[in-house]
Amino acid sequence: MKRRILSCSALVAALALASCQMNDAAAPGLSDPGIPHLQKHGTATQLIVDGKPFLALTGELSNSSATSLEYMKGVWPRIAPNNLNLVLAGVSWNQIEPQEGKFDFSVLDGVIEGARKNHMRLGLLWFGTWKNSMSCYPPDWVKKDYERFPRAWGKDNTAIELITPLSDTARDADARAFAALMRHVKQVDSRQHTVIMIQVENEVGTHYDTVDRSPMAKKVYAGPVPKELMDYLQQHKDTLIPEFKKNWEAAGLKTAGTWEEVFGKGTGTEGIFMSWYYARFIDGVAKAGKAEYPLPMYVNAALYGIPKQPEFTPSLGRPYDLVMDVWRAGGPRIDWLSPDIYSTGDFAGFCAKYTQSGNPLFIPETGGDMEAKTLYVFGRYDAIGISLFGVDRSGAPNPDMAGGFQIISQLAPLIAQHQGDGSMTAILFGANDPAQKVRLGNYTFELARSRPRIPAATQPGAAAQGGLAGALIIQTGPDEFYAAGNNITVTPTVTPGTPGPEHAGIGTIEEGTFENGRWIPIRQLSGDEAGGGDYVNLRTRPTDRIAADHYVGIQRFTTYRYR
Repeated sequence: MKRRILSCSALVAALALASCQMNDAAAPGLSDPGIPHLQKHGTATQLIVDGKPFLALTGELSNSSATSLEYMKGVWPRIAPNNLNLVLAGVSWNQIEPQEGKFDFSVLDGVIEGARKNHMRLGLLWFGTWKNSMSCYPPDWVKKDYERFPRAWGKDNTAIELITPLSDTARDADARAFAALMRHVKQVDSRQHTVIMIQVENEVGTHYDTVDRSPMAKKVYAGPVPKELMDYLQQHKDTLIPEFKKNWEAAGLKTAGTWEEVFGKGTGTEGIFMSWYYARFIDGVAKAGKAEYPLPMYVNAALYGIPKQPEFTPSLGRPYDLVMDVWRAGGPRIDWLSPDIYSTGDFAGFCAKYTQSGNPLFIPETGGDMEAKTLYVFGRYDAIGISLFGVDRSGAPNPDMAGGFQIISQLAPLIAQHQGDGSMTAILFGANDPAQKVRLGNYTFELARSRPRIPAATQPGAAAQGGLAGALIIQTGPDEFYAAGNNITVTPTVTPGTPGPEHAGIGTIEEGTFENGRWIPIRQLSGDEAGGGDYVNLRTRPTDRIAADHYVGIQRFTTYRYR
């Protein structure tokens, strides 16, 4: 099949003409007040798009999907029923700059146009120098010139297909290409804001070893720790990640010296060294891009292959939570660090780790149990968003995410209003987890997994019954709450020491939906549907109102106290 080539100049002109008809939203402090940006809301960090908080209900495309407009024709209708509002799509350095200094954005322009037609936003994944730790996406003119763009060395002291992060020449070439990309995105999209965030590189790290063993890297490793890093650590000594600070303390809290003098010998120090140089490299790329168009930018971490050692765990250069402070010191233009979480058992733990020290939570890659995960990250951690990887490979709709995303999209104004003020929480359950308690206001709620009244095999969404279960609760008044969950019971009790009678009861329970921010009750629940009045039963159920196989319902309930 002949490849379809679009006229870049013609499409740029068309997109620019269309964008002139759009109005920018106010955002104080930006040279262009309409640029998507981050903003604090209480203790939460929100992504603001067109003047409003944006909860990113996201799907990431397979790596090569967005390299072909012909292929994307079939992708858009396949992913649209999943209730996405954001798609993560890769942009390959090799594709946009096949010859040095000559750029082709025709495919990207077509992807932007496709997102607009399907009423979705885009997050671009810059597959530049690194993708999944390897240098597989640079152009051939970069790959072939190993003198100009030197490789890292592995344990056998030979080069591997990994451009070293210690190369200023490689950083500058990557930065020039990235700046050209951001300049183009600004030209075609600065008013319509289809593109709202950028991932800079992808899952960086040494992968095959704990450190670059090339002669150049060995020389730098034997030299002094950069003053910029030491200054940052001293200035932030009281707020450093606990494990990192403990490692530094164990080596004597030195404020100058070689890498091993400051942080001790071992693979942990090698990881700190590599993290610093990856952060500096990517910060240089982000700096060049933000000078053209300052969209929010993040890096993501692959959380697989973590060695189990008693010492400070080697990071392999990846943006792990343990070296979050190193990345912040080396990458001030990087807005947040993101975890790719595929491990179901560690999901909640990684969410906690990646919200330390005010780091906003955005999960660009995960898989399975999307309903429970979605409710949990928005309710418990005020997340910017969550994304299923390979969304174009799943069905239409994907029943594991469509229901949860639909519910969050209904609740989005309420969630945004309550982010960061302590009036919202969520719970995540594994298959055999015991009941848990959470407090909101004067009430303490016990949440537990509910047992289906009919055999699981006959229920819609039965495959999810043995996986994760989650629930989100928002307090909207002293005795009023909204909740959503899949197979969770919620039992209120009075928080000891709070004024008033010592017993708690459930008043009215309504099942319903939000339409344009307005609550629409469908029916009142009681009797069997509410445990005889003892608890609120949040459960997955079929419905004719949602075009999906199953659905996580929203319930509004009131509480009261008595003696």
